[in-house]
Amino acid sequence: MRRRVVRVAVVSVLVALVLFALPLGAALRAYLFADERNELEREALAAAVRVGPDFASGDRVELPPAPPGVRIGVYDMSLRRQAGAGPRKAGSAARRAARGSVFAAHTTADGALVTAVPVSRNEQVVGIVRASTDTGGLWWHVAEGWLALVATALVALGAAILAARRQARALTKPLESLSRQCRAVAGGDLSARASPSAIAEIDQVARTHNDMVSSISRLLERERNFAANASHQLRTPLTGLQLALEAALTNPHADLRAALEEASDSSRRLQTTVDEVLALAHSRRPDSLTGVAELGTVLDALEHRWHGLLALGDRRLTVQSESSARARHVPRVCGQILDALLDNARVHGQGTVEVRVREVGGAAAIDVADEGHISTGTTVLFARGQSGGAGTGIGLALARELAESAGCRLNLARADPSMFTLLCPPE
Repeated sequence: MRRRVVRVAVVSVLVALVLFALPLGAALRAYLFADERNELEREALAAAVRVGPDFASGDRVELPPAPPGVRIGVYDMSLRRQAGAGPRKAGSAARRAARGSVFAAHTTADGALVTAVPVSRNEQVVGIVRASTDTGGLWWHVAEGWLALVATALVALGAAILAARRQARALTKPLESLSRQCRAVAGGDLSARASPSAIAEIDQVARTHNDMVSSISRLLERERNFAANASHQLRTPLTGLQLALEAALTNPHADLRAALEEASDSSRRLQTTVDEVLALAHSRRPDSLTGVAELGTVLDALEHRWHGLLALGDRRLTVQSESSARARHVPRVCGQILDALLDNARVHGQGTVEVRVREVGGAAAIDVADEGHISTGTTVLFARGQSGGAGTGIGLALARELAESAGCRLNLARADPSMFTLLCPPE
C-alpha cells in the first residue's frame, strides 16, 4: 500500500507540474522574445530620430552607437542600405514598415530577430531603420529560465515524494497494527485490541474489529462459564441422587417406589438446573430468568437436599422463616443461588449452617450463615476463579450472576462468623 500511495502522489504531482510548467515555459519564451523586440524597437526609434530631413537627397546619416550584438541600418524606399550595419537588401520587416501600415514590424529569420520602423517627413515615409540581433543569446536566456523551471519542478517533486512517503507511513502504520491484532486474534489471543489512530476511517474499522472481538470473547466466555457452572451446580443433585439410589440398593427393606420417586425428583431438579444455567449463559437482559416459586417450597426443597449432604460431614442445617414470608413468591432461580451458598458453606465453612428468612422493607432477605471466618476481600470473594481453599472459585461468582440475572442482590453481610444475604425484591 505504501508504494501505491507514493505512486499515486508522484503521478499527481507530475501531471500538475507538466500542466503548470509547459504553459509557464511557453510564457517565459514569449516574454523574453517580446522584451528583446521592445529593446530593438527602442534602439531603432532612437536611430530614426538621427535621420535628417535631407536623407532622401543623399545627406550623410550619423547613427548612435549600437549596444553589443545589435546591428542598426538605415534603408531607403527601395530597401537598399544607406548607412549602418545590416544586409545590403532589407527583408519583409522593412518592406512592411516602408508601406507605413505599421509603426514597427518584427520578424525572425536566419537566427536573427529583426525590427524595422519607418522614418517619416511631412507625413511621408522617406526611409526605414532596421535593428537586428542574433537569437542565440536570447535562446540561452530562455534555456536558463527553462532550467530554473525544471530545477523547481524537481525540488517540488522531491518534496512531494518525501511528503507522500511520510503520509503513506501514517496511513499504513495503523493498518499494519490492525493486521497484527487480527493475526493475534486468529492465533487465539482474544485480548488483542486495535489501538486508535489519527485517521477516522481506520479508527472506524478498528472499533468494528474491537467490537467483533469483544462479542466473540463474550460468547466464548459464556460457553466456558456454562460448562463450569453446569458441572458445579449438577454436582449437588447428582450426589443426592447417588446417595438415594445407593441407600435403596444397600437396604433390602427399602421402599423402591419412594426411591424411584426421589430419583425422579432429582432428575427433574437436574433438568431445571441445566435450563437455568443455560439461560444464564445466553442471557443478555437482567430479567432473563423470570420463573417464580413459593419461598416455602424453595426452603423445603433446600432442606431436603442439603440435610443429608451436610450430615455426612457431621454438620447440622437449620432453616428458619416467618410464616408470612414463606408464602411470598421469589424468582425460581433462588434455589440455585442458595445451593451455591450452602455448597460454599459446606466446603469452606464450619459448624452449623443456618438459613434464615426475614422481611426488610417489603423485600425478602435470606441469610445463609455458618461458624466459619472469611478473610478475603469482597472483590476477590465474588471473582470467578478465585477460591480461598480447595474449591473451584465458581460457586459465589455463579451465585451473584444468577442473583443479578433474576433482579436480586447477593452480598457478604458478615465476615466473622460468615454470613451471606440474598435480597429478593417485592413481587
